[in-house]
Amino acid sequence: MLQNAMPDPVRTRLIDYARLLRIDRPIGSLLLLWPTWWSLWLAASGMPSLSNIVVFTLGVFFMRAAGCAINDFADRDWDRHVERTQDRPLTTGRIQAWEALALFAGLCLISFLMVVFFTNTLTLYLSFGGALLAFIYPFMKRYTHLPQLFLGAAFSWAIPMAWAAEAGELSQLTWLLFTANVLWTVAYDTLYAMVDRDDDLKVGIKSTAILFGDADRVIIGILQALVVVVLVIAGNQAELGSFYYLGVVGMATLFVYHQYLARERARAGCFKAFLNNNWAGFAVFVGLALDLAL
Repeated sequence: MLQNAMPDPVRTRLIDYARLLRIDRPIGSLLLLWPTWWSLWLAASGMPSLSNIVVFTLGVFFMRAAGCAINDFADRDWDRHVERTQDRPLTTGRIQAWEALALFAGLCLISFLMVVFFTNTLTLYLSFGGALLAFIYPFMKRYTHLPQLFLGAAFSWAIPMAWAAEAGELSQLTWLLFTANVLWTVAYDTLYAMVDRDDDLKVGIKSTAILFGDADRVIIGILQALVVVVLVIAGNQAELGSFYYLGVVGMATLFVYHQYLARERARAGCFKAFLNNNWAGFAVFVGLALDLAL
């Protein structure tokens, strides 16, 4: 009834905002959420505070939405030449550039205020690094074939922030999780970039998919293997048990499946492999949470 009462221009406008912020596509938020929860649960030995769970879960969704807004702002002239992105609201002019910048600033401000009021000083200091990474990542594809590395750092920065909020300090284990997630992000975002590779070559966008060329699947496989190795080292250092390692095995099994999906480098297969990484992160979290609980 509320939807029927809403004027069509207002409803259309809200749909465009939702598309800009990827509210209709939560995969990016989930890929950011699982490593953040790894950090929270491990830093708290299985019992993170409700406050930190709420702050960092909301922060994940807000900052991912902010990242989408600034990404579409940066790519607004290029996206019209890429099949997957040519109908984005900013590219077509349905949303103006200043609106995307305002949404980015507003969402960053909300996230920052949550850190100020509900966490500690160390987390506050770390938040500036997270905001900087979120802002610069979209522009890196102009200057380097390694924008996925910057995305990895941006997507992983919630790990030290969550750890600091829960434990009040950082440790070697924090940076092991950070390293594993950077490697994982580069692997799955390269699969994502393989979807757009032909269009990106025409437009001049740089990516690891272009850099790796015919060695793309081999290098992705190496990165995936390194993720598993680092997570095993982290589990050994944290003295975790069989449930955690079963979760890591689940992730490794899914990595093999991703290689199968991308075997022909077809757009649909690479995109499906990218999406399936959600379950890889979920598998590790479930194994970790069960191990710490039991």
